[in-house]
Amino acid sequence: MKNSIKSLFAAGLFALISCETNLDTINENPNDKASIDPKFLLTYVSKSAFQVNGDNMYASRMMIGTDGENIYQYMKWNDASFDAYSSGLLNTVKMIQEAQKINNKNYQAIGKFYRAYYFFDLSMKFGSIPYSDAVKGESGITQPKYDSQESVMSGILTELKEANDLINTSDKIEGDIIYNGDATKWKKLINSFRLKILINLSKKANVGNYNVATEFASIAGSQTLMASIADNGELKFADAADSRYTMFNNSGYGSSLYMADYFINLFKARQDPRLFTFAAQTTAAKEAGKPITDFTGYNGGNPTSPYSDNAALVAAKNISKVNDRFYKDATNEPSSVLSYSELEFILAEATARGWISGSAKTHYDNAVKASFNFYQTYVKNANLYFNGFNVTTYLTTPLVVYDNAAPLQTQLEKIMTQKYMTMFHQAQWTSYYDYLRTGYPNYPLQNGVTAPFRFRYPQAEYNYNSVNLKTALTSQYGGNDNINSKPWWLQ
Repeated sequence: MKNSIKSLFAAGLFALISCETNLDTINENPNDKASIDPKFLLTYVSKSAFQVNGDNMYASRMMIGTDGENIYQYMKWNDASFDAYSSGLLNTVKMIQEAQKINNKNYQAIGKFYRAYYFFDLSMKFGSIPYSDAVKGESGITQPKYDSQESVMSGILTELKEANDLINTSDKIEGDIIYNGDATKWKKLINSFRLKILINLSKKANVGNYNVATEFASIAGSQTLMASIADNGELKFADAADSRYTMFNNSGYGSSLYMADYFINLFKARQDPRLFTFAAQTTAAKEAGKPITDFTGYNGGNPTSPYSDNAALVAAKNISKVNDRFYKDATNEPSSVLSYSELEFILAEATARGWISGSAKTHYDNAVKASFNFYQTYVKNANLYFNGFNVTTYLTTPLVVYDNAAPLQTQLEKIMTQKYMTMFHQAQWTSYYDYLRTGYPNYPLQNGVTAPFRFRYPQAEYNYNSVNLKTALTSQYGGNDNINSKPWWLQ
Protein backbone atom coordinates (compact mmCIF):
# COMPACT_ATOMS: atom_id res chain seq x y z
CA MET A 1 0.00 0.00 0.00
CA LYS A 2 2.97 2.33 0.57
CA ASN A 3 3.86 1.86 -3.09
CA SER A 4 0.27 2.71 -4.01
CA ILE A 5 0.49 5.97 -2.09
CA LYS A 6 3.72 6.87 -3.89
CA SER A 7 2.04 5.98 -7.16
CA LEU A 8 -0.85 8.30 -6.44
CA PHE A 9 1.55 11.13 -5.63
CA ALA A 10 3.44 10.62 -8.85
CA ALA A 11 0.24 10.43 -10.86
CA GLY A 12 -1.09 13.56 -9.23
CA LEU A 13 2.05 15.45 -10.20
CA PHE A 14 1.74 14.12 -13.72
CA ALA A 15 -1.83 15.35 -13.95
CA LEU A 16 -0.58 18.84 -13.18
CA ILE A 17 2.26 18.53 -15.67
CA SER A 18 -0.11 17.36 -18.39
CA CYS A 19 -2.34 20.39 -17.88
CA GLU A 20 0.38 23.03 -17.81
CA THR A 21 2.98 21.96 -20.36
CA ASN A 22 3.14 21.29 -24.09
CA LEU A 23 1.81 17.75 -24.35
CA ASP A 24 3.30 17.31 -27.83
CA THR A 25 6.69 17.65 -26.21
CA ILE A 26 5.80 15.02 -23.60
CA ASN A 27 4.83 12.57 -26.33
CA GLU A 28 8.02 13.00 -28.39
CA ASN A 29 10.38 10.99 -26.23
CA PRO A 30 9.23 8.00 -24.15
CA ASN A 31 12.54 8.10 -22.28
CA ASP A 32 12.19 11.75 -21.35
CA LYS A 33 11.70 12.49 -17.64
CA ALA A 34 8.16 13.70 -18.44
CA SER A 35 7.11 10.17 -19.42
CA ILE A 36 5.56 7.99 -16.77
CA ASP A 37 5.04 4.30 -16.30
CA PRO A 38 1.35 3.53 -16.96
CA LYS A 39 1.16 1.59 -13.69
CA PHE A 40 1.24 4.86 -11.76
CA LEU A 41 -1.61 6.26 -13.81
CA LEU A 42 -3.62 3.06 -13.39
CA THR A 43 -3.41 3.38 -9.60
CA TYR A 44 -4.44 7.03 -9.68
CA VAL A 45 -7.36 6.56 -12.08
CA SER A 46 -8.66 3.48 -10.25
CA LYS A 47 -8.61 5.16 -6.87
CA SER A 48 -10.49 8.16 -8.23
CA ALA A 49 -13.11 6.22 -10.20
CA PHE A 50 -14.15 3.82 -7.45
CA GLN A 51 -14.89 6.28 -4.66
CA VAL A 52 -18.26 6.31 -2.90
CA ASN A 53 -20.75 8.95 -4.05
CA GLY A 54 -22.89 10.10 -1.14
CA ASP A 55 -25.21 12.48 -3.02
CA ASN A 56 -27.09 9.61 -4.62
CA MET A 57 -28.03 8.36 -1.14
CA TYR A 58 -30.32 11.38 -0.71
CA ALA A 59 -31.80 11.42 -4.20
CA SER A 60 -32.49 7.68 -3.95
CA ARG A 61 -34.39 8.06 -0.65
CA MET A 62 -31.86 6.15 1.45
CA MET A 63 -30.59 8.96 3.68
CA ILE A 64 -31.81 12.34 4.90
CA GLY A 65 -30.26 15.42 6.43
CA THR A 66 -31.54 17.23 9.52
CA ASP A 67 -29.38 20.36 9.65
CA GLY A 68 -30.54 22.05 6.45
CA GLU A 69 -32.26 21.51 3.14
CA ASN A 70 -30.15 19.06 1.15
CA ILE A 71 -30.61 19.80 -2.56
CA TYR A 72 -30.44 16.11 -3.51
CA GLN A 73 -32.97 15.04 -0.91
CA TYR A 74 -35.45 17.66 -2.10
CA MET A 75 -34.71 17.12 -5.82
CA LYS A 76 -33.49 20.69 -6.28
CA TRP A 77 -30.03 20.22 -7.72
CA ASN A 78 -28.75 22.31 -10.57
CA ASP A 79 -25.49 21.90 -12.46
CA ALA A 80 -22.81 19.23 -12.09
CA SER A 81 -19.10 19.25 -12.86
CA PHE A 82 -17.02 18.32 -15.89
CA ASP A 83 -14.05 17.60 -13.59
CA ALA A 84 -13.86 14.05 -14.92
CA TYR A 85 -12.35 15.44 -18.13
CA SER A 86 -9.42 17.13 -16.40
CA SER A 87 -8.72 14.39 -13.88
CA GLY A 88 -9.95 10.92 -14.71
CA LEU A 89 -10.08 11.12 -18.50
CA LEU A 90 -6.88 13.10 -18.93
CA ASN A 91 -4.91 10.55 -16.93
CA THR A 92 -6.71 7.67 -18.64
CA VAL A 93 -5.76 8.94 -22.08
CA LYS A 94 -2.15 9.40 -20.96
CA MET A 95 -2.14 5.84 -19.60
CA ILE A 96 -3.23 4.56 -23.00
CA GLN A 97 -0.58 6.64 -24.74
CA GLU A 98 2.16 5.45 -22.40
CA ALA A 99 0.96 1.85 -22.80
CA GLN A 100 1.21 2.17 -26.58
CA LYS A 101 4.85 3.26 -26.24
CA ILE A 102 5.74 0.04 -24.42
CA ASN A 103 3.27 -2.07 -26.44
CA ASN A 104 1.33 -3.22 -23.39
CA LYS A 105 -2.16 -4.10 -24.58
CA ASN A 106 -3.59 -4.63 -21.11
CA TYR A 107 -3.06 -1.04 -19.99
CA GLN A 108 -4.63 0.04 -23.28
CA ALA A 109 -7.62 -2.25 -22.65
CA ILE A 110 -8.10 -1.04 -19.08
CA GLY A 111 -7.73 2.53 -20.35
CA LYS A 112 -10.57 1.92 -22.78
CA PHE A 113 -12.66 0.57 -19.91
CA TYR A 114 -12.07 3.73 -17.89
CA ARG A 115 -12.81 5.93 -20.91
CA ALA A 116 -16.12 4.09 -21.28
CA TYR A 117 -16.78 4.36 -17.56
CA TYR A 118 -16.18 8.12 -17.39
CA PHE A 119 -18.01 8.96 -20.62
CA PHE A 120 -20.96 6.80 -19.57
CA ASP A 121 -21.14 8.59 -16.22
CA LEU A 122 -20.91 12.03 -17.83
CA SER A 123 -23.51 11.29 -20.49
CA MET A 124 -25.96 9.82 -17.98
CA LYS A 125 -25.70 13.04 -15.98
CA PHE A 126 -26.05 15.52 -18.82
CA GLY A 127 -27.06 13.94 -22.14
CA SER A 128 -24.90 15.03 -25.08
CA ILE A 129 -21.27 15.64 -24.10
CA PRO A 130 -17.90 16.23 -25.75
CA TYR A 131 -16.69 12.76 -26.77
CA SER A 132 -14.98 12.45 -30.16
CA ASP A 133 -13.18 15.79 -29.64
CA ALA A 134 -12.68 15.37 -25.90
CA VAL A 135 -9.29 15.33 -24.14
CA LYS A 136 -7.51 16.51 -27.30
CA GLY A 137 -5.96 19.71 -26.03
CA GLU A 138 -2.57 18.53 -27.27
CA SER A 139 -4.05 18.52 -30.78
CA GLY A 140 -5.24 22.09 -30.37
CA ILE A 141 -8.91 21.27 -29.67
CA THR A 142 -9.73 23.52 -26.73
CA GLN A 143 -13.44 23.95 -27.52
CA PRO A 144 -14.66 20.42 -28.30
CA LYS A 145 -17.92 19.83 -30.10
CA TYR A 146 -20.67 17.86 -28.38
CA ASP A 147 -21.66 14.38 -29.54
CA SER A 148 -25.23 13.15 -29.24
CA GLN A 149 -25.95 10.79 -26.36
CA GLU A 150 -26.65 8.02 -28.86
CA SER A 151 -23.23 8.54 -30.45
CA VAL A 152 -21.54 8.48 -27.05
CA MET A 153 -23.25 5.25 -26.00
CA SER A 154 -22.51 3.59 -29.32
CA GLY A 155 -18.91 4.77 -29.13
CA ILE A 156 -18.24 3.45 -25.65
CA LEU A 157 -19.81 0.10 -26.50
CA THR A 158 -17.31 -0.14 -29.35
CA GLU A 159 -14.44 0.88 -27.04
CA LEU A 160 -15.40 -1.84 -24.59
CA LYS A 161 -15.53 -4.40 -27.40
CA GLU A 162 -12.03 -3.29 -28.40
CA ALA A 163 -10.93 -3.58 -24.77
CA ASN A 164 -12.24 -7.14 -24.60
CA ASP A 165 -10.27 -7.99 -27.75
CA LEU A 166 -7.06 -6.42 -26.37
CA ILE A 167 -7.00 -7.90 -22.87
CA ASN A 168 -4.61 -10.85 -22.54
CA THR A 169 -2.77 -12.96 -19.99
CA SER A 170 0.70 -12.15 -21.31
CA ASP A 171 1.19 -8.42 -20.73
CA LYS A 172 1.95 -7.54 -17.12
CA ILE A 173 -0.43 -5.30 -15.16
CA GLU A 174 1.23 -3.47 -12.27
CA GLY A 175 -0.18 -0.73 -10.06
CA ASP A 176 -3.54 -2.52 -10.09
CA ILE A 177 -5.41 -1.84 -6.84
CA ILE A 178 -8.63 -3.40 -8.19
CA TYR A 179 -7.65 -6.90 -9.39
CA ASN A 180 -3.96 -7.12 -8.46
CA GLY A 181 -2.91 -7.68 -12.05
CA ASP A 182 -5.47 -10.36 -12.93
CA ALA A 183 -6.29 -9.78 -16.60
CA THR A 184 -9.06 -12.40 -16.59
CA LYS A 185 -10.97 -10.49 -13.91
CA TRP A 186 -10.58 -7.27 -15.90
CA LYS A 187 -12.03 -9.05 -18.92
CA LYS A 188 -15.02 -10.13 -16.84
CA LEU A 189 -15.58 -6.56 -15.64
CA ILE A 190 -15.26 -5.13 -19.14
CA ASN A 191 -17.89 -7.49 -20.58
CA SER A 192 -20.19 -7.17 -17.58
CA PHE A 193 -20.02 -3.38 -17.91
CA ARG A 194 -21.11 -3.70 -21.56
CA LEU A 195 -24.27 -5.37 -20.26
CA LYS A 196 -24.76 -2.61 -17.69
CA ILE A 197 -24.73 0.02 -20.43
CA LEU A 198 -27.13 -1.96 -22.59
CA ILE A 199 -29.67 -2.58 -19.81
CA ASN A 200 -29.70 1.16 -19.14
CA LEU A 201 -30.76 1.58 -22.77
CA SER A 202 -33.80 -0.67 -22.32
CA LYS A 203 -36.12 2.04 -23.66
CA LYS A 204 -34.24 2.09 -26.98
CA ALA A 205 -34.36 -0.58 -29.69
CA ASN A 206 -31.09 0.54 -31.29
CA VAL A 207 -28.04 2.59 -30.38
CA GLY A 208 -25.95 3.48 -33.40
CA ASN A 209 -25.35 0.27 -35.33
CA TYR A 210 -26.15 -1.90 -32.31
CA ASN A 211 -29.48 -3.56 -31.69
CA VAL A 212 -29.72 -3.34 -27.90
CA ALA A 213 -31.33 -6.71 -27.18
CA THR A 214 -29.33 -8.59 -29.81
CA GLU A 215 -26.01 -7.17 -28.64
CA PHE A 216 -26.89 -7.98 -25.05
CA ALA A 217 -27.68 -11.59 -25.95
CA SER A 218 -24.48 -11.92 -27.95
CA ILE A 219 -22.29 -10.72 -25.07
CA ALA A 220 -24.15 -12.71 -22.42
CA GLY A 221 -23.96 -15.87 -24.53
CA SER A 222 -20.36 -15.72 -25.73
CA GLN A 223 -18.20 -13.65 -23.37
CA THR A 224 -16.73 -14.32 -19.95
CA LEU A 225 -18.64 -12.52 -17.19
CA MET A 226 -18.41 -12.11 -13.42
CA ALA A 227 -19.16 -15.39 -11.67
CA SER A 228 -18.89 -14.61 -7.93
CA ILE A 229 -18.27 -11.73 -5.52
CA ALA A 230 -14.55 -12.42 -6.00
CA ASP A 231 -14.99 -10.84 -9.44
CA ASN A 232 -16.60 -7.63 -8.12
CA GLY A 233 -15.33 -4.44 -9.74
CA GLU A 234 -14.52 -2.87 -6.39
CA LEU A 235 -11.90 -0.90 -4.50
CA LYS A 236 -10.75 -2.30 -1.17
CA PHE A 237 -9.65 0.35 1.29
CA ALA A 238 -6.63 0.35 3.61
CA ASP A 239 -5.89 2.20 6.83
CA ALA A 240 -3.24 4.44 5.31
CA ALA A 241 -3.11 8.02 4.10
CA ASP A 242 -5.12 8.59 0.89
CA SER A 243 -6.35 4.99 0.98
CA ARG A 244 -9.07 5.06 3.63
CA TYR A 245 -12.80 4.61 3.09
CA THR A 246 -14.33 7.61 1.31
CA MET A 247 -16.59 8.66 4.20
CA PHE A 248 -14.12 7.94 6.99
CA ASN A 249 -14.16 10.72 9.61
CA ASN A 250 -16.93 12.55 7.73
CA SER A 251 -18.35 14.90 10.36
CA GLY A 252 -21.84 15.01 8.82
CA TYR A 253 -22.23 11.26 9.19
CA GLY A 254 -21.59 11.55 12.89
CA SER A 255 -23.95 14.46 13.49
CA SER A 256 -26.76 15.27 11.09
CA LEU A 257 -27.19 12.40 8.61
CA TYR A 258 -29.93 9.84 9.25
CA MET A 259 -31.76 7.03 7.51
CA ALA A 260 -34.82 7.56 5.32
CA ASP A 261 -37.93 5.67 6.37
CA TYR A 262 -38.66 4.58 2.80
CA PHE A 263 -35.41 2.62 2.66
CA ILE A 264 -35.58 1.26 6.20
CA ASN A 265 -39.17 0.08 5.84
CA LEU A 266 -38.33 -2.14 2.87
CA PHE A 267 -36.02 -4.14 5.14
CA LYS A 268 -38.36 -4.15 8.13
CA ALA A 269 -41.23 -5.46 6.01
CA ARG A 270 -39.04 -8.33 4.80
CA GLN A 271 -37.29 -8.97 8.14
CA ASP A 272 -34.05 -8.45 6.22
CA PRO A 273 -30.96 -8.33 8.49
CA ARG A 274 -28.92 -6.32 6.01
CA LEU A 275 -30.70 -3.37 7.64
CA PHE A 276 -28.53 -3.78 10.74
CA THR A 277 -25.38 -3.29 8.65
CA PHE A 278 -26.70 -0.01 7.18
CA ALA A 279 -28.48 1.65 10.08
CA ALA A 280 -27.95 2.23 13.80
CA GLN A 281 -30.62 1.66 16.40
CA THR A 282 -32.60 4.68 17.48
CA THR A 283 -31.36 6.28 20.68
CA ALA A 284 -34.58 5.24 22.43
CA ALA A 285 -34.03 1.61 21.40
CA LYS A 286 -30.48 1.66 22.73
CA GLU A 287 -31.59 3.18 26.01
CA ALA A 288 -34.32 0.54 26.31
CA GLY A 289 -31.72 -2.19 25.84
CA LYS A 290 -33.32 -3.68 22.75
CA PRO A 291 -31.22 -6.32 20.93
CA ILE A 292 -29.43 -5.00 17.87
CA THR A 293 -31.44 -7.47 15.76
CA ASP A 294 -34.82 -6.18 16.94
CA PHE A 295 -36.40 -4.55 13.88
CA THR A 296 -38.60 -2.35 16.08
CA GLY A 297 -35.46 -0.53 17.20
CA TYR A 298 -35.00 1.11 13.79
CA ASN A 299 -36.85 4.07 12.34
CA GLY A 300 -36.23 6.55 9.57
CA GLY A 301 -37.27 10.06 8.67
CA ASN A 302 -39.54 11.06 5.80
CA PRO A 303 -37.37 12.32 2.90
CA THR A 304 -40.23 14.50 1.63
CA SER A 305 -40.91 16.24 4.96
CA PRO A 306 -39.29 19.54 5.92
CA TYR A 307 -35.91 18.88 7.49
CA SER A 308 -37.12 20.52 10.70
CA ASP A 309 -39.75 17.77 11.08
CA ASN A 310 -37.04 15.14 10.90
CA ALA A 311 -34.92 17.11 13.35
CA ALA A 312 -37.85 16.69 15.75
CA LEU A 313 -37.45 12.91 15.43
CA VAL A 314 -33.87 13.34 16.55
CA ALA A 315 -35.02 15.23 19.62
CA ALA A 316 -37.53 12.47 20.30
CA LYS A 317 -34.74 9.84 20.01
CA ASN A 318 -36.80 8.05 17.38
CA ILE A 319 -34.67 8.04 14.24
CA SER A 320 -31.75 5.88 13.13
CA LYS A 321 -28.39 7.27 12.16
CA VAL A 322 -26.28 5.67 9.49
CA ASN A 323 -24.37 2.73 10.98
CA ASP A 324 -21.20 4.23 12.40
CA ARG A 325 -18.98 1.84 10.45
CA PHE A 326 -19.46 4.12 7.45
CA TYR A 327 -17.58 6.95 9.13
CA LYS A 328 -15.58 5.26 11.90
CA ASP A 329 -14.10 2.29 10.02
CA ALA A 330 -11.13 3.32 7.90
CA THR A 331 -11.41 0.23 5.70
CA ASN A 332 -15.13 -0.63 5.94
CA GLU A 333 -16.57 -2.48 2.92
CA PRO A 334 -15.18 -2.19 -0.62
CA SER A 335 -16.77 0.31 -3.01
CA SER A 336 -17.99 -1.11 -6.32
CA VAL A 337 -18.77 0.36 -9.72
CA LEU A 338 -20.23 -3.00 -10.75
CA SER A 339 -20.67 -6.07 -8.56
CA TYR A 340 -21.53 -9.67 -9.33
CA SER A 341 -24.83 -9.12 -7.53
CA GLU A 342 -25.69 -6.19 -9.80
CA LEU A 343 -24.74 -8.22 -12.87
CA GLU A 344 -27.13 -11.02 -11.84
CA PHE A 345 -29.94 -8.48 -11.42
CA ILE A 346 -29.11 -7.17 -14.91
CA LEU A 347 -29.31 -10.72 -16.29
CA ALA A 348 -32.59 -11.28 -14.44
CA GLU A 349 -34.08 -8.18 -16.04
CA ALA A 350 -32.84 -9.14 -19.49
CA THR A 351 -34.38 -12.59 -19.08
CA ALA A 352 -37.70 -11.13 -17.92
CA ARG A 353 -37.69 -8.86 -20.99
CA GLY A 354 -37.06 -11.84 -23.28
CA TRP A 355 -33.62 -10.66 -24.43
CA ILE A 356 -31.96 -13.89 -23.29
CA SER A 357 -33.28 -17.36 -22.51
CA GLY A 358 -33.26 -19.00 -19.12
CA SER A 359 -34.84 -18.36 -15.74
CA ALA A 360 -35.09 -14.81 -14.42
CA LYS A 361 -35.72 -16.31 -10.98
CA THR A 362 -32.36 -18.11 -11.03
CA HIS A 363 -30.51 -14.87 -11.77
CA TYR A 364 -32.57 -12.97 -9.21
CA ASP A 365 -31.88 -15.59 -6.52
CA ASN A 366 -28.17 -15.56 -7.40
CA ALA A 367 -28.14 -11.76 -7.06
CA VAL A 368 -29.76 -11.78 -3.62
CA LYS A 369 -27.47 -14.54 -2.39
CA ALA A 370 -24.43 -12.66 -3.65
CA SER A 371 -25.52 -9.52 -1.81
CA PHE A 372 -25.78 -11.37 1.50
CA ASN A 373 -22.45 -13.07 0.79
CA PHE A 374 -20.87 -9.65 0.29
CA TYR A 375 -22.06 -8.25 3.62
CA GLN A 376 -21.34 -11.44 5.52
CA THR A 377 -17.81 -11.33 4.08
CA TYR A 378 -16.89 -7.68 4.57
CA VAL A 379 -18.89 -6.33 7.52
CA LYS A 380 -16.96 -6.70 10.76
CA ASN A 381 -18.62 -8.96 13.35
CA ALA A 382 -21.18 -10.07 10.77
CA ASN A 383 -22.47 -12.77 13.12
CA LEU A 384 -24.01 -10.03 15.26
CA TYR A 385 -26.37 -9.26 12.39
CA PHE A 386 -26.80 -12.54 10.49
CA ASN A 387 -26.76 -15.18 13.22
CA GLY A 388 -29.44 -17.77 12.43
CA PHE A 389 -30.32 -16.19 9.08
CA ASN A 390 -30.94 -18.48 6.10
CA VAL A 391 -30.97 -16.84 2.67
CA THR A 392 -32.70 -19.81 1.03
CA THR A 393 -35.61 -19.42 3.41
CA TYR A 394 -35.59 -15.65 2.88
CA LEU A 395 -36.02 -16.17 -0.87
CA THR A 396 -39.29 -18.06 -0.25
CA THR A 397 -40.96 -15.34 1.82
CA PRO A 398 -43.97 -13.56 0.25
CA LEU A 399 -42.38 -10.15 -0.41
CA VAL A 400 -39.17 -11.69 -1.76
CA VAL A 401 -40.09 -14.84 -3.70
CA TYR A 402 -39.78 -14.49 -7.47
CA ASP A 403 -42.34 -15.76 -9.99
CA ASN A 404 -41.17 -16.30 -13.56
CA ALA A 405 -44.82 -16.42 -14.70
CA ALA A 406 -45.75 -13.01 -13.29
CA PRO A 407 -46.44 -10.05 -15.64
CA LEU A 408 -43.34 -8.17 -16.76
CA GLN A 409 -44.04 -5.13 -14.58
CA THR A 410 -44.42 -7.33 -11.50
CA GLN A 411 -41.11 -9.01 -12.28
CA LEU A 412 -39.39 -5.66 -12.86
CA GLU A 413 -40.67 -4.29 -9.56
CA LYS A 414 -39.34 -7.33 -7.72
CA ILE A 415 -35.93 -7.11 -9.42
CA MET A 416 -35.55 -3.36 -9.00
CA THR A 417 -36.62 -3.38 -5.37
CA GLN A 418 -34.06 -5.99 -4.38
CA LYS A 419 -31.41 -4.40 -6.59
CA TYR A 420 -32.07 -1.07 -4.86
CA MET A 421 -31.69 -2.76 -1.47
CA THR A 422 -28.10 -3.77 -2.38
CA MET A 423 -26.89 -0.30 -3.31
CA PHE A 424 -26.43 1.59 -0.06
CA HIS A 425 -23.15 3.45 -0.67
CA GLN A 426 -22.52 1.33 -3.78
CA ALA A 427 -22.48 1.80 -7.57
CA GLN A 428 -22.76 5.61 -7.51
CA TRP A 429 -26.02 6.80 -9.18
CA THR A 430 -27.16 3.42 -10.51
CA SER A 431 -30.21 3.11 -8.25
CA TYR A 432 -31.47 6.55 -9.26
CA TYR A 433 -31.06 5.82 -12.97
CA ASP A 434 -32.91 2.52 -12.53
CA TYR A 435 -35.78 4.46 -10.96
CA LEU A 436 -35.90 6.94 -13.85
CA ARG A 437 -35.84 4.10 -16.36
CA THR A 438 -38.32 1.68 -14.79
CA GLY A 439 -40.25 3.62 -12.14
CA TYR A 440 -39.15 1.09 -9.52
CA PRO A 441 -38.95 1.18 -6.64
CA ASN A 442 -41.59 3.91 -6.36
CA TYR A 443 -39.75 6.77 -4.65
CA PRO A 444 -41.82 9.11 -2.46
CA LEU A 445 -41.80 12.69 -3.77
CA GLN A 446 -43.12 15.97 -2.42
CA ASN A 447 -46.42 17.15 -3.90
CA GLY A 448 -45.75 19.07 -7.10
CA VAL A 449 -42.13 17.88 -7.32
CA THR A 450 -40.91 15.59 -10.07
CA ALA A 451 -37.69 13.62 -10.04
CA PRO A 452 -35.08 15.40 -12.18
CA PHE A 453 -33.92 13.61 -15.32
CA ARG A 454 -30.47 15.16 -15.50
CA PHE A 455 -28.07 17.86 -14.34
CA ARG A 456 -27.50 21.25 -15.93
CA TYR A 457 -24.22 21.78 -17.75
CA PRO A 458 -21.47 23.47 -15.72
CA GLN A 459 -21.11 27.23 -15.88
CA ALA A 460 -17.58 26.86 -17.24
CA GLU A 461 -19.03 25.45 -20.47
CA TYR A 462 -21.12 28.60 -20.88
CA ASN A 463 -18.01 30.67 -20.30
CA TYR A 464 -15.51 28.85 -22.53
CA ASN A 465 -17.39 26.58 -24.95
CA SER A 466 -20.71 28.35 -25.36
CA VAL A 467 -21.16 27.93 -29.12
CA ASN A 468 -20.84 24.15 -29.00
CA LEU A 469 -22.89 23.93 -25.82
CA LYS A 470 -25.77 25.96 -27.24
CA THR A 471 -25.79 23.84 -30.39
CA ALA A 472 -26.07 20.72 -28.22
CA LEU A 473 -28.84 22.25 -26.10
CA THR A 474 -30.86 23.17 -29.16
CA SER A 475 -30.58 19.71 -30.71
CA GLN A 476 -31.47 17.92 -27.44
CA TYR A 477 -33.75 20.09 -25.38
CA GLY A 478 -34.91 22.93 -27.63
CA GLY A 479 -32.30 25.17 -26.04
CA ASN A 480 -33.51 24.59 -22.46
CA ASP A 481 -30.87 23.54 -19.98
CA ASN A 482 -32.90 22.43 -16.98
CA ILE A 483 -33.07 19.36 -14.78
CA ASN A 484 -36.50 18.35 -16.07
CA SER A 485 -35.41 18.10 -19.72
CA LYS A 486 -35.57 14.44 -20.73
CA PRO A 487 -32.40 13.05 -22.36
CA TRP A 488 -32.36 10.62 -25.29
CA TRP A 489 -31.88 7.46 -23.17
CA LEU A 490 -35.23 8.04 -21.40
CA GLN A 491 -37.29 8.94 -24.48
